[in-house]
Amino acid sequence: MKVSVIVPIYNVEIFISRCAQSLMEQTLTDVEYIFVDDATPDNSIKVLQGVINQYPDKKNQCRIIHHKQNLGLPVARNTGLAVAQGEYIFHCDSDDFVEPGMLEQLYHKAIETDADIVWCDWWLSFAKNERYMKQPEYPTGMEALKGMLSGVMKYNVWNKLIRRSLYEENGITFPAGYGMGEDMTIMRLFARASKVAYQPKAFYHYMQQNNGAFCKTFSEKHLSDVRHNVSMVTEDLKNLFGNALDTELAFFKLDVKFPFLISDDPAKYNLWKNWYPEANQYILKNKRLSLRSRCVQWLAWKNQFWAVWLYYKLVYRIVYGIIYH
Repeated sequence: MKVSVIVPIYNVEIFISRCAQSLMEQTLTDVEYIFVDDATPDNSIKVLQGVINQYPDKKNQCRIIHHKQNLGLPVARNTGLAVAQGEYIFHCDSDDFVEPGMLEQLYHKAIETDADIVWCDWWLSFAKNERYMKQPEYPTGMEALKGMLSGVMKYNVWNKLIRRSLYEENGITFPAGYGMGEDMTIMRLFARASKVAYQPKAFYHYMQQNNGAFCKTFSEKHLSDVRHNVSMVTEDLKNLFGNALDTELAFFKLDVKFPFLISDDPAKYNLWKNWYPEANQYILKNKRLSLRSRCVQWLAWKNQFWAVWLYYKLVYRIVYGIIYH
């Protein structure tokens, strides 16, 4: 197989049909589709099987693996990785959908450049609108890693085609039991990539509608998960590169806690103050990040949370809440 597509499934009954159809209509041949049922309580699997039956020529390329109990998103990804046979791995979340030429174009780019990882642009999709999310281009895996740590390139799992041997030869899996921030694992793969490539086109539609998905809630467990995954990445990169990435790791910690400022909740402002205070001195040094983002963080550092609150109300509530919604 050229590509193995891994799709974790949990509580996506109203989304899985569109996702599965978009995968069945991929123009690339020699693709295996691994759907991992993470003990979903709804009718997602029944809907999925109905879609697969509509594509009899693809039926033999599809496999559904069932977990007896809900084990979480990282374990579902690992279940798929354990049985995947493709030269490359692609992760697709079950409430999203993709363009028909995605796998073909990403795979051809990988073969053409002998890349371990290929990434592309993507669509941030709302109920009625979409926003094109352009990604930067980097010549090496290290430069891409620095871009992700600095917050200018997304380390999401779902817009990247990754050579399967990169996982296997380095013993890299997703952090079982630590679902929030599990996609930070992608940075560990970039740190080990010999060659990387960028395809400047959006194929993936990341949906902002599913409130029942894996990562739409907020709890002490989720906060603990994020901190665990930050520590995992930090320790791994320090083992590989020593102190060479200390500045970028400070930028990374600032990026991780930045979402606490996209709120009008004083409790989240307190979280921002308490998380990684040692990184605050690097706020204005991250020239890769927009001046606007640096200013918001600087205001928080100086306890000017009235200005942070105003920024949230004016920019996020109006621009994203009304215009893009």
